[in-house]
Amino acid sequence: MGRIFEKRKYKIFARIDRMAKAFTRIGREIVIAVREGGPDPKYNPRLRLVIQNARGANMPKDRIEAAIKRASSKDEKGFEQLLYEGYAPHGIALMIECATDNPTRTVANVRHHLTKGGGSLGASGSVAFMFERKGIFKVAAEKIQTPEEIELELIDHGLEDMHLDEDTYVIYTSFSDFGNMQKALEERGIEVTSAELHYIPASRKELSEEHAKEVLELVENLEGDDDVQSVYHNLG
Repeated sequence: MGRIFEKRKYKIFARIDRMAKAFTRIGREIVIAVREGGPDPKYNPRLRLVIQNARGANMPKDRIEAAIKRASSKDEKGFEQLLYEGYAPHGIALMIECATDNPTRTVANVRHHLTKGGGSLGASGSVAFMFERKGIFKVAAEKIQTPEEIELELIDHGLEDMHLDEDTYVIYTSFSDFGNMQKALEERGIEVTSAELHYIPASRKELSEEHAKEVLELVENLEGDDDVQSVYHNLG
């Protein structure tokens, strides 16, 4: 009975930790969006997207509003977006997105995680050619009543792929058409649960279970760093 309780407690704490990390990431995205385009989501499409993602992550409305208010303050720290490239063990390529108020600290932490995990930090352009930057929109299936019709309409706005994943439609577009797709979905009153730019590997590398575990442990440690927003890799 005691072991069952401990296992449940661990899962609860892990879920809370993931939620806290998500809220921290979104908070930094709000700061960046507000500094870039102002605090009014009506006139700031980037902020609208961040707010949509915050709702999708179950971030409370009052916390979203408080984050926007803080971001508007002159006393609030600004965050710089950084992208690092590197390798995990066994030749797996990594793209590491960060948002930081202290780049010196961030690059030192990223290098530390990589070295400790058997990886290495690479120069700019060393692995980026292995990835394509894509816009990914997720929409609850119930929000799209005529998927075939919507799919045809969205082709003119940069749609590359649209498929149903359980109860969610996943929409892919190129980086350059991300804004066009956002506008097209908004004009049709289609509410998205998340809208993000991801680095998608052109091909994936298969590893043994043991080696894959080493890579995923490194990725998990990187993602646990407060300055790291997202980590992308080409592990199959």
